[in-house]
Amino acid sequence: MRSDAGRLWASREQPFPVTAEEAGACRTVDGDDLRELGEAIAQQESVAAQAAPRQENPPGRESRAESAGAR
Repeated sequence: MRSDAGRLWASREQPFPVTAEEAGACRTVDGDDLRELGEAIAQQESVAAQAAPRQENPPGRESRAESAGAR
């Protein structure tokens, strides 16, 4: 979207997970041009990716490396 002031805005269709929002990821960003807007989007996606909880194997389930003997 372009504002009346000429700035470009983008908003994610899907909200970030709560952990990403708590870490500072913003769903809507703006920039003076497409390059700046793209950088703002990439920054927010990076914040969200770093905030994502690490998935662990459920209890009683081994990873492939563990079941292969982790050589």
